[in-house]
Amino acid sequence: MHHPHDPYVRVRGAREHNLRGVDVDIPRDVLAVFTGVSGSGKSSLAFGTVYAEAQRRYFESVAPYARRLIHQVGAPKVGEITGLPPAVSLQQRRSAPTSRSSVGTVTNLSNSLRMLFSRAGAYPPGAERLDSDAFSPNTAAGACPRCHGLGQVHETSEELLVPDPSLSIREGAIAAWPGAWQGKNLRDILDTLGHDVDRPWRELPAEEREWILFTDEQPVVTVHPVRDADRIQRPYQGTYTSARRYVLKTFSETKSATLRAKAERFLATAPCRACGGSRLRPEALAVTFGGRTIAELAALPLTDLAGLLDDAATETARVLTADLKSRIAPVVELGLGYLSLDRATPTLSAGELQRLRLATQLRSGLFGVVYVLDEPSAGLHPADTEALLTVLDRLKAAGNSVFVVEHHLEVVRGADWLVDVGPGAGEHGGRVLYSGPPAELASVEESATAAYLFDESPGPARAVREPRGWLTVGPVTRHNLRAVTAGFPLGAFTAVTGVSGSGKSTLIAELTEDVAGVGRLVRVDQRPIGRTPRSNLATYTGLFDVVRKVFAGTEEARARGYGVGRFSFNVAGGRCETCQGEGFVRVELLFLPSTYAPCPDCGGARYNPETLGVTYRGRSIAEVLDLTVEAAAEFFAATPAAARSLRTLLDVGLGYLRLGQPATELSGGEAQRIKLASELQRGRRGHTVYLLDEPTTGLHPADVEVLMDRLHGLVDAGHTVVVVEHDMTVVAGADWVIDLGPGGGDRGGRIVAAGPPERVARAGGSATAPYLARVMP
Repeated sequence: MHHPHDPYVRVRGAREHNLRGVDVDIPRDVLAVFTGVSGSGKSSLAFGTVYAEAQRRYFESVAPYARRLIHQVGAPKVGEITGLPPAVSLQQRRSAPTSRSSVGTVTNLSNSLRMLFSRAGAYPPGAERLDSDAFSPNTAAGACPRCHGLGQVHETSEELLVPDPSLSIREGAIAAWPGAWQGKNLRDILDTLGHDVDRPWRELPAEEREWILFTDEQPVVTVHPVRDADRIQRPYQGTYTSARRYVLKTFSETKSATLRAKAERFLATAPCRACGGSRLRPEALAVTFGGRTIAELAALPLTDLAGLLDDAATETARVLTADLKSRIAPVVELGLGYLSLDRATPTLSAGELQRLRLATQLRSGLFGVVYVLDEPSAGLHPADTEALLTVLDRLKAAGNSVFVVEHHLEVVRGADWLVDVGPGAGEHGGRVLYSGPPAELASVEESATAAYLFDESPGPARAVREPRGWLTVGPVTRHNLRAVTAGFPLGAFTAVTGVSGSGKSTLIAELTEDVAGVGRLVRVDQRPIGRTPRSNLATYTGLFDVVRKVFAGTEEARARGYGVGRFSFNVAGGRCETCQGEGFVRVELLFLPSTYAPCPDCGGARYNPETLGVTYRGRSIAEVLDLTVEAAAEFFAATPAAARSLRTLLDVGLGYLRLGQPATELSGGEAQRIKLASELQRGRRGHTVYLLDEPTTGLHPADVEVLMDRLHGLVDAGHTVVVVEHDMTVVAGADWVIDLGPGGGDRGGRIVAAGPPERVARAGGSATAPYLARVMP
């Protein structure tokens, strides 16, 4: 029995994912960092065990009815945990943000700004004072009635609807109309209405063309179709629908993704003319503060907005502006001052989103809780990492415990306590190698982290490759880039650097297949490889096709007449029909949230017993899907098509993932490396330009080395690699560096330095140079 004031969180018998009955003690009220190679079990310990148990205990105290309204992560596999305070989780995983979600809504800053305009704004003479809801585009009281508060409307034009005006209506001039009989009906109705459907479109009178395309009228006429010799067609009542009306109705109402995509081709998105894109009613836009409307203030970078809040004339205004400024301060401190309140959440990186939530927590004033953070340094320039450490220290100083899963060595060095998990990934990990003060990790020989944490000597010098030519983009004026022209060397490794918001992703987005000299272009981003659990590592890489052929080729399968389709869990036949190949079923509980349980018939195997009766080398297809990439590489060593695919997955450091691991469980970095592996396993097809956005996100330094060897291998094979990167060891090994800045947002957007790494490391006025100089050989 532990003392009631035991200062430790004590975990006993944790078996979540690959953890092997882990026992560990972690002190409270410290900054504790969980380290280890990718897939070692750090997140399983921090999130899957500690946070999940804290959340489970909290839910036990909540009324059953209320529990239905909250997403639960489920009970962890753990013996017991003592000394555990309530926990707050800040993960990289995205929810599904909508176009109405913005920086202002995530941070609650929009609420404060609306209150300021409602209570202290300058109203036109005689205008009625508005409630704060009237300044929100997400409420009926504030939303512009024309665009419903979205700021944009879908419009169409004659050029979009009729791409070839030399055609007649009968020849299909109105490309936006449906095909087959429905399109023929519309042409017959126009003919009956007296329009010439055989004359070239451009020869029709302007007002006639306008009516045909844009009218809101829907006249009904009796159509007498021209009779075909082989079938009788009776007269029918036809209703005319203009091309614009048909396209807008299809776009807004169809359930078919194909039809919606077709309709979208005939639409252009334009700012709403009624509100000018501000999303608000005229009454709200008539109110100003400091001479500006709420929409103008919401469009400013937060650093500029804070500066404008000083001109408060009344005591009410002073109280409200002081509150706003105190809320903006932590966001700016975390290096996000370049963001504006109206910036849509879907356009933010996972790292930016997590740091916004972190800034909000700083203001919450909670104490006595455990904050569990998932790589808060992801997407952070080294200059911003120092500010992050300051913020984490402030959370700790306020009386909280801060548990961080992290790979960034500066954050690891700033910890009070280290929990190192490993030694390897997947089944080679899952043990706590060390738990204690950072300095003593040096004596743990098995630790992959120790080798990098205490050896700060620069890596070996790499000879800079001579470019075979140049790719030139620009002048680019987009987002915060102002007439920027950049050169990327061909047959070389280029790193694009700069603080968050300096314009890096915007610049490399300009590299397209249209740029002279590109040829083939492969963009490897961090978007998920699938949005449902049916998509997994094996299906995405094409490996599953090979595995199914192997099973269909066994004597047992041939004897039973099973083809390749029998071994798919996505179609009827071989799958378990109880769960439709999902492996789990949804259980509805009265007064409790729905829960998912393994399928009672297949036990999670996804297939029916007959399919599972076919084995290859002693394993069923369900058992093969449960293998890790590393184990599968041995199992399929004699199958060349499978072995090649598995070898590339091993080469990018993904040996610990299971073949059937659902896409929804993968991090952005893992998804990116799966895409890279899929690309690497294809046969070489001449010169290719590879674009990667922060490929080292979520990678332990040991895994970064493996990945860099692969990328440099591509360059040695004659290809071109361009990466956006914050890891200075990667930048130091590049052939060419393009550094953007000097700041973020309006203070960025220009090239501060470009050249080989040693030249950029000496550049004046660069935020990157001093950090790059530290790691240069």
